[in-house]
Amino acid sequence: MNTKHEIATTRGSANVFADLGYPDAADRQTKTRLALAVNNLLKVRKLKQREAALLLHIAQPKVSALKNYRLDQFSVERLLAFLTALNQDVEILIRPGQTASGAGQISVSAVQ
Repeated sequence: MNTKHEIATTRGSANVFADLGYPDAADRQTKTRLALAVNNLLKVRKLKQREAALLLHIAQPKVSALKNYRLDQFSVERLLAFLTALNQDVEILIRPGQTASGAGQISVSAVQ
């Protein structure tokens, strides 16, 4: 028997936090992408949490929070500082907005 079931889908935006209705969606997405870059670098370097804590100048439980993307205790600026501590150059580019909404957007791109 061949039956087809149609499933209603809704196309999401580029920000899952906005799709979920978070009022601070842009900040959450920015922090998540920065944390992803930090965590990828820690993984590549095969650092234990204790070693990462020393390098990033934070307590080991904060490394655990970072690795588990519990980011409420980290600011964007702090995550940027972690990247520079991991010998990464961080470049911030400011340009005119690409949308007609009147509000600009924040995006994070990492080059590996």
